[in-house]
Amino acid sequence: MAAQITNYQCPNCLAPLNWQGAAEQVACQSCGTKFDASVIEQLYADKEQAAAAAGAEPAWDLIQSNNFSEEEAARMRGYVCPSCAAEIICDATTAATSCPYCGNATVVPGQLTGVLKPDYVIPFKLDKNAAAATLKAYYKGKKFLPKTFAADNHVNEIKGVYVPFWLFDGETHADMRFQATKVNTYTRGDYEITDTDYYRVTREGRVAFEKVPVDGSSKMPNAHMDAVEPFDYSGLKPFSTAYLPGFLADRYDEDAETCAKRATDRIINSTEKAFIATVREYATRTREYSQIDLKKGGVKYALLPVWMLSTKWNGKNFLFAMNGQTGKLIGDLPMDWGLYWSWFFKIAVPIAAVLAVLLFLL
Repeated sequence: MAAQITNYQCPNCLAPLNWQGAAEQVACQSCGTKFDASVIEQLYADKEQAAAAAGAEPAWDLIQSNNFSEEEAARMRGYVCPSCAAEIICDATTAATSCPYCGNATVVPGQLTGVLKPDYVIPFKLDKNAAAATLKAYYKGKKFLPKTFAADNHVNEIKGVYVPFWLFDGETHADMRFQATKVNTYTRGDYEITDTDYYRVTREGRVAFEKVPVDGSSKMPNAHMDAVEPFDYSGLKPFSTAYLPGFLADRYDEDAETCAKRATDRIINSTEKAFIATVREYATRTREYSQIDLKKGGVKYALLPVWMLSTKWNGKNFLFAMNGQTGKLIGDLPMDWGLYWSWFFKIAVPIAAVLAVLLFLL
């Protein structure tokens, strides 16, 4: 078996280190810094231990099953959409007449069984009137929006839905290195002189993350949920069925383990962006090295408020979603191409006629 080779680098500038027998020290070829051999050995031992610990990190601390009690389940109903298979739960007094995801007008009621009880809920802060007004304002000025799409009776079909989210906790340790430059250009006599200074920039530190949200519904486009974030966690409350009357609640179909990769990606990407943003006073910046380790923590289940309107136009689904706490919204809008071309020809034909007359006169 081949022996493992370790190339020791200077902790200051990362240049190679060489042993100097006369001084009985390790010296850097570039910056000239000298170290005792024991210091370098301990430094690399610590790095190897940290790398081994990172490779042995435990998985996310997934929650244990905690279903609704029989009494709570008796006060609730479960509905299944035969079109998109969405599973919706609500209070027994709430009428679920259509699916909030696909707009199907028929849902099939059934007894609520085997549903995981959420840890938290953020109650709706904005009512249906506020959601409808926001949607109308969003439609305003859209000249080519189909008239039936923006009709009042359609807007009033908007539904309040508690969307299932998994909330992930974790802590990252990041170590990043960059090559950077600062450029100074000035004039001396007839010459323009450019001085370029080169730097090696290092960043290291830890970032704690709490309640990173990932929606647990495959029917809800991730882009929509990202767009209506953030939610104000100061409004987070221990879950109670008292918040459900008058609203629907989606039953998650992607468990915490399935959603864990997206949570990991969000945390790693956020850490990377935060560290890169600190290297901003340079003319150029090139990343040389990046190591981000994630210490995975606990996971909780929460229902977060979203006003939704799903509709079909020419065989395509369009979804409007608004944060039921903050009012932030996103919406897919169709275009009435018949109206568009009608408008186009009304404008284009007169212009073409005027241009033809001008060309004839010339």
